[in-house]
Amino acid sequence: MNYLDARRRMVATLRRRGMSERVLAAMEKVPRHLFMPERVRDSAYDDVPLPIGEGQTISAPHMVAIMCELLDPPEGGRVLEVGGGMGYHAAVLAELVGEGGKVITIERIEPLARAARENLAQAGYHNVEVVVGDGTLGYPKEAPYDGISIACAAPAVPPPLYEQLKVGGRMVIPIGSASQTLYLVRRVSEGEFEHESWGGVVFVPLVGRYGFKKV
Repeated sequence: MNYLDARRRMVATLRRRGMSERVLAAMEKVPRHLFMPERVRDSAYDDVPLPIGEGQTISAPHMVAIMCELLDPPEGGRVLEVGGGMGYHAAVLAELVGEGGKVITIERIEPLARAARENLAQAGYHNVEVVVGDGTLGYPKEAPYDGISIACAAPAVPPPLYEQLKVGGRMVIPIGSASQTLYLVRRVSEGEFEHESWGGVVFVPLVGRYGFKKV
């Protein structure tokens, strides 16, 4: 299969959906198929979510594009991702922040985190750190963050993530159980946050101290 052509077709489809050129340029650079189990690799550029093992999925390309566009991380910025999977979304974020920026991605499932490290190294991304742990607690060691991206549905925004977001920063998070809504959260001051709804979505549940399932 010609993955480069497939990736270009994927980007062309997303362009017709009105995605920003900045996000499209990042997604065109990332070899999505390298972040997939071999059994689904030939479907890597289809605009659908795909299973990656351990009961988890990789989001459809259009959802990755939407979340990255809402987050809009600055060049040279620091981003926290919760629910790293096999590393694809982190790679797109790494393209957006550039070599002067950094992405911390938290994955609670050790085999997926291990695969993410290998995939990111193979694809040449050295500004991403993969952490195994409870993503609802964030990663205070590298806080505050310009952006926080959560790829699992939460019952509410975990308090530690509010705390770790920089003033002026953005968070993108799906909230809900049977019915989920994607929210853009902006921290406008030390104690004030704005929440904006961006429509219905479907994600796996967030697991952790402040998630639907506790660990």
